[in-house]
Amino acid sequence: MAGLIRREDIDEVRSRTRIDEVVGEYVTLKSAGVGSMKGLCPFHDERTPSFHVRPQVGMYHCFGCGESGDVFAFLQKIDGMTFVESVERLAERSGVQLRYEDGRGPDREAAGTRQRLLEMHQVAADFFREQLAGPGARIGREYLAERGFDEDARTTFAVGFAPQSWDALLGHLRGRGYVTDDIIASGLVSQGRRGVYDRFRGRLVWPIRDVTGRTIGFGARRLFDDDQGPKYLNTPETALYRKNQVLYGLDLAKRSIARTKRIVIVEGYTDVMAAHLAGVEQAVATCGTAFGAEHIKIARRLLGDDQAHSGEVVFTFDGDEAGRKAALKAFEEDQHFVAQTYVAVERSGMDPCDLRQAQGDAAVRALIESRRPLFEFALTSSVDRFDLSTVEGRVGAVRAAAPVIAQIRDSAMRPGYERFVAGHIGVDPAEVARAVRTAQRRSGGRGEGDARRADGPQRHPGRQGRRTAEDTPAETAAAVETYAQELGGGPVDVTGMRVERGALQVALQQPTFVNATLFDGLNGKVFSDPAHRAVHEAMKAAGGIRTGLADPASWPEKVLEAAPEQLRGFVGRLAVEPLPAEDANGVERYARGIIARLFDKDMVRIADELHSRLQRADPADGATSGRLLEQLQVLERQRARLRSIM
Repeated sequence: MAGLIRREDIDEVRSRTRIDEVVGEYVTLKSAGVGSMKGLCPFHDERTPSFHVRPQVGMYHCFGCGESGDVFAFLQKIDGMTFVESVERLAERSGVQLRYEDGRGPDREAAGTRQRLLEMHQVAADFFREQLAGPGARIGREYLAERGFDEDARTTFAVGFAPQSWDALLGHLRGRGYVTDDIIASGLVSQGRRGVYDRFRGRLVWPIRDVTGRTIGFGARRLFDDDQGPKYLNTPETALYRKNQVLYGLDLAKRSIARTKRIVIVEGYTDVMAAHLAGVEQAVATCGTAFGAEHIKIARRLLGDDQAHSGEVVFTFDGDEAGRKAALKAFEEDQHFVAQTYVAVERSGMDPCDLRQAQGDAAVRALIESRRPLFEFALTSSVDRFDLSTVEGRVGAVRAAAPVIAQIRDSAMRPGYERFVAGHIGVDPAEVARAVRTAQRRSGGRGEGDARRADGPQRHPGRQGRRTAEDTPAETAAAVETYAQELGGGPVDVTGMRVERGALQVALQQPTFVNATLFDGLNGKVFSDPAHRAVHEAMKAAGGIRTGLADPASWPEKVLEAAPEQLRGFVGRLAVEPLPAEDANGVERYARGIIARLFDKDMVRIADELHSRLQRADPADGATSGRLLEQLQVLERQRARLRSIM
């Protein structure tokens, strides 16, 4: 496994990458003044643009939802990548050769093979899509049409058709220059006693893509009666494709998932298509396996679910017994999501595709909105197997429900579900509570222990050494809360704390107009707002203005890293909020003027201290009084020079 990427290489990738070009692949950006661009935020619903990008400082910030960061943070957020994945992706894009701290990096040969496989999969996807228009694919087109999918839908989801020929794709790939060993490694063909032949034959084919939209495998449905294979056939495990780590439709759903904080898990390719066309754009499906721990990791990244307290995971299952078992299997994994997982089951047992055909798009949306908590579904599924009209049935139902409640790791939720089950069965809640305690004892108290762990402090990977909410003074958090309401717009006032904020903006965005020695040497007392004071301290901790002058591309990111956790959104605002100027000359005039006003503010503070000391000085001590008066005179001359540029 590769070590940490060297910091200088990360900085090199950042300096070679234009954040507006990367963001522009996801968001339509328009000019918003000098050096600023804006568009509709991809992370929340809005009608008027509040998402700003500053290419010069390499930062983005949304004044609506507060999301901010650099180009790496943007890819992490929108594509669900890790930090390393985002750096490696942009390094490939910008031509930077990455080095790693332990001297080891990605296996070059493996990386080359992976790239060839990715290219081959795209060639195969194009081939299958072209075949769907041919005469031999009529049965496939009819199948899709019968399920309500027109040509536009087929194009959107890139559905294709694998000819019934044994080697049509194989010959096509060889004709494009791919060697047999690589074709076999791709999983697109199988190898038998008679040689190599196409894996997918006479089937509808759906490309399975990773979160970035690259095709890494395929899922295929049987169409012909003489096909003796399984109803659905997927790509086998390959260097690209791990079925427990992919979700079909994720490339199309990721933005909606991140924006709405909801992911909808359906059961098949056509269900994903139907849900998206009906307006449920968060729908994805597993590929030949149950929703498991690796899928949960993907969902958590897209939901931004660090502590399992935000976002929703909605499962849709068929109403039959198999669907119930699938829901209960999901319940076993649900502890990763605690109280945010739901089940949506259509009463007559229709899946989203069937429901859309029978009742239209609105019915699919209504199905998702009718979701029930997964805990509730798991409990009623356990209880409803018993005849609740008899004493024996009620006793059996209590005993069946108790272990399910005991598994709930959030201890605060258990009493509520004990009452829910008691009401559903028709028994005293105390009876259910006793049965739950018995179940916990039999399981070794696992539920209680897990509850303590779930309720206790959480440590987040990758945040070692950073300040958290507990480390940050309450006054700073309160100040940020106050200023969050003020920073949305309007001209900068040249008095008081607005001078402080404007100067910090300039220091982040235009350090060339700042005197490094004077700015870094400012006494924190000049900042009357504790949030501003903390940002200034973060700038000094990041190396000061000299660092900003030496490496302006990564300067805001360095300040972000040095800032307390709660201040990072505020720093993002300061780095991206447009300066009140119409052109480059105006930016320089404003920058120099607002910095001068901050220095003047500090001089006023120092003068007040000198006057106070002068008043307290012993009248008989003429030397001390003389020195204080001389200092005041020097200070006034300096202020006069500053006022000439203000």
